[in-house]
Amino acid sequence: MAQVAPALVLIAVFVLAAQGTFATASDAAGYLTIAVAAVTGFLAIVSQYAAIREAEALLLDMGKVKDPSALTKKIASSRDFLSLTAIAVIGLGLAIFALVIWAVMA
Repeated sequence: MAQVAPALVLIAVFVLAAQGTFATASDAAGYLTIAVAAVTGFLAIVSQYAAIREAEALLLDMGKVKDPSALTKKIASSRDFLSLTAIAVIGLGLAIFALVIWAVMA
């Protein structure tokens, strides 16, 4: 549920951009839109990153289980994937922010 609000903000920004609302809006309105999208996106990334860190801690604990099942071993060995996911969250967040700036200011 934590990702619903940021998704709604992005939907609103892109719908307004598609309608051409920002073409006639003041610069201040465009900057405010970018600031709101930036803060919302930053908070969403922090939330996602926190979940990834918690999952990494869980994987470390799962690796210490005595007599692990095949599923436990498989899950515990996926730490590299979580690290890649953390990098992807940051990269995609920056890319989406660049698209927001382009949509609002273009």
